[in-house]
Amino acid sequence: MQFCWLLPIFLCLKEVQAQFYGGSSFGSVSGQAIRLGLITDDTTDRIRQTFEHAISVVNNELGVPLVGETEQVAYGNSVQAFAQLCRLMQGGVGAVFGPAAKHTAAHLLNACDSKDIPFIYPHLSWGAHADGFNLHPNPEDIAHALYDIINQFDWSRFIFCYESAEYLNILDHLMTLYGIKGPVIKVMRYDLNLNGNYKSVLRRIRKSEDSRIVVVGSTEGVAELLRQAQQVGIMNEDYTYIIGNLDLHTFELEEYKYSEANITGIRMFSPDQEEVRDLVEKLHHELGESEPTNNGSSSITMSMALTYDAVRVIAETTKHLPYQPQMLNCSERHDNVQRDGSTFRNYMRSLEIKEKTITGRIYFEGNVRKGITFDVIELQTSGLVKVGTWEDGKDFEFQRPPQVINLNDIDDGSLVNKTFKVLISVATKPYASLVESIDTLIGNNQYQGYGVDLIKELADKLGFNFTFHDGGNDYGSFNKTTNTTTGMLKEIVEGRADLAITDLTITSEREEVIDFSIPFMNLGIAILYVKPQKAPPALFSFMDPFSSEVWLYLGIAYVGVSLCFFILGRLSPTEWDNPYPCIEEPEELENQFTINNSLWFTTGALLQQGSEIAPKALSTRTISAIWWFFTLIMVSSYTANLAAFLTIENPTSPINSVEDLADNKDGVQYGAKRTGSTRNFFLTSEDPIYMKMNEYMTAHPEMLMDNNQDGVDKVKSGTKYAFLMESTSIEFNTVRECNLTKVGDALDEKGYGIAMVKNWPYRDKFNNALLELQEQGVLARLKNKWWNEVGAGVCSAKSESDGPSELGVDNLSGIYAVLAVGSVISIIVAILCWCFFVFKKAKFYAVPFCDALVEEFKIVIRFSENERALKSAQSIYSRSRNSSQSIDSLQTDSEENEQSED
Repeated sequence: MQFCWLLPIFLCLKEVQAQFYGGSSFGSVSGQAIRLGLITDDTTDRIRQTFEHAISVVNNELGVPLVGETEQVAYGNSVQAFAQLCRLMQGGVGAVFGPAAKHTAAHLLNACDSKDIPFIYPHLSWGAHADGFNLHPNPEDIAHALYDIINQFDWSRFIFCYESAEYLNILDHLMTLYGIKGPVIKVMRYDLNLNGNYKSVLRRIRKSEDSRIVVVGSTEGVAELLRQAQQVGIMNEDYTYIIGNLDLHTFELEEYKYSEANITGIRMFSPDQEEVRDLVEKLHHELGESEPTNNGSSSITMSMALTYDAVRVIAETTKHLPYQPQMLNCSERHDNVQRDGSTFRNYMRSLEIKEKTITGRIYFEGNVRKGITFDVIELQTSGLVKVGTWEDGKDFEFQRPPQVINLNDIDDGSLVNKTFKVLISVATKPYASLVESIDTLIGNNQYQGYGVDLIKELADKLGFNFTFHDGGNDYGSFNKTTNTTTGMLKEIVEGRADLAITDLTITSEREEVIDFSIPFMNLGIAILYVKPQKAPPALFSFMDPFSSEVWLYLGIAYVGVSLCFFILGRLSPTEWDNPYPCIEEPEELENQFTINNSLWFTTGALLQQGSEIAPKALSTRTISAIWWFFTLIMVSSYTANLAAFLTIENPTSPINSVEDLADNKDGVQYGAKRTGSTRNFFLTSEDPIYMKMNEYMTAHPEMLMDNNQDGVDKVKSGTKYAFLMESTSIEFNTVRECNLTKVGDALDEKGYGIAMVKNWPYRDKFNNALLELQEQGVLARLKNKWWNEVGAGVCSAKSESDGPSELGVDNLSGIYAVLAVGSVISIIVAILCWCFFVFKKAKFYAVPFCDALVEEFKIVIRFSENERALKSAQSIYSRSRNSSQSIDSLQTDSEENEQSED
């Protein structure tokens, strides 16, 4: 028994039950009627009406009537549902119909199973071992039907799109049927974020090579996926869909009839069946519902159909098996079960019913319904059309009926001589603008643009007349709270205009009050900004050819090689020379590779200048050759890269993506048109980045523009401002404004459509005409005309910045800075060394430093004299006590020099 887990709920409800029923004992129910309980979470009341209608139908055939009792519960509230179940048990219910919430139904199933009460639920089967009574087709049968349809299409690869893990049973059975030699199947879960937004997955589908898609999921989920697929742009002639949901006939498919996408599905009943028509009439009488006619659709869902058929099965069972349900106390844990309940449930599964059901033949193998028959349906311009029948155990082939010709579609004169008022926005180029002419133009002749030409093409094809009127910049919106419209929408809703054509985006909000044609142009929101500008040259741009690491390693190599020269010079005997060549046996030898000379030698080689030092030993000559080769490569590489770095400048932009814009990188501000779909996109978006951008625009209303042209002008002013607008408008402006460009990818996908009155009778004709214009290339020709020809060609195809440019002072300022700094440092070093020399000399001769400094300075500034006397009676040093010693010393040195010269 699986009922023990409900013990806490039993205990919580026990006191409530005692208050209602006191200590009365439970026994048999008086009377002959069999009570059926319905626990529903359907807020539309359609399940209850179906339940009661089915009971009223079967009671005409029964001697012991059925009585229905309905309990309404909140969706997903298992505690409330269990309380209502206990109430029904205490009233002596014979069978219970479960709610739509699957977790709640699972709880009630366990409770009913413990009490041997038949439990009926209209969901996809939880498994073959479930004890509930389920008329829904098994996942294996659905998979088999999809398998046969895919084989008829002869697909070699496709995408399997599923909503949640419970639908993977269908994929599992499908893979079993294919074995190891099946087609390539790419599996995608479309409800990844559990928030109803499937566009990220649909974009991946659009970018993939696969255009054949199998979709399984809930009724709400699949319907929403198709709607978003159209918004993303994958609902066209390139894509084929097979829908594995059995409620396809209940979807609103009007938007997809002319998309040329192949949409195929399955259903279990036809809208033309007598039982279905009677149920529709009942719902129309009780709830005021209307039923679509002659288009293959129906408002009867699978849950409603299976509820109806389950009542039929119960009624047929009572004809063969007496059943008297007992009142039960669900809170007691002793053996308190419904007598004959399990027998009644098992007998229900043993019947075979072929007539008076909605979903066809009913019989079971074990706990699983078998003998399923599906209608294979296909969406055509006339609606859903049956194109074949799939039966369990039989081969399937398409049996498409002859094409039905609709007289309304061939009535070419239906729009002839009719005149429509068409709204345009004159301020929005290239969709509409005033003709520039020296003549005074009136009527339609004063307008030109893409939208104007498109209406003319449609008028030529359909034969209607039109008058253009400027609708202003406010395209309009619909306020659900106040139920009011504005702008162009208001003009159409109130009947003062028939059509509106401009850059008007198709949105769900607008479609609540008006209709749109199919999109005549697909686009997305993008960022308009000035083109990347050349970055100002850096002061030390001459160091750019090498990275910081290369410069570091070059310095290390310079110091290391210098030390090698110093060490090798001292190790090599050849490098020790006689400082006085005239003396054959000198007392000391001298090495030319001192630290200073080693550094000087490597410096000269590195700068390609050489030095007076010449290596003599084999070791020093070897390292010299290697160092020269190294410097040759380094200098050549540096020179080659330096030319490129100094003459070619890469433009840089402060923003490269929407993330940079949201963060106001480098102080870039942004905005959009004050009203319209672009602004609404940020107002309604749940993406954190777009929510942040919406907060910024709300806090800075001065960044919002009245129209797109104002935004373009503000971007052109170069005030670090980016404008968010549709990508097609950006393409138009970037061809004409050479300093503007589009930044990043589009933020969304949407389309422009022609706005018209809700349920306009000529909508289908407009859609057909638009499709013909698209197929004939007229739409592409019009776009090329108004985007790339009229007013275009201003910007040169070749950028002015192509190729090298002359060098300016800014490019070479770093070199001059190095020269100036080096010169200043050398002067400072020279002055310091000179002062140090004067200081030592003054100390040696014991004369005042200042007097010695003055005398030495006088010698320095005698620019006409290049000789300096070492002995002079006028010198301050001659009056020093050390002067004689100094003079003798100087004389001795002079004599030695004369002898060496001799």
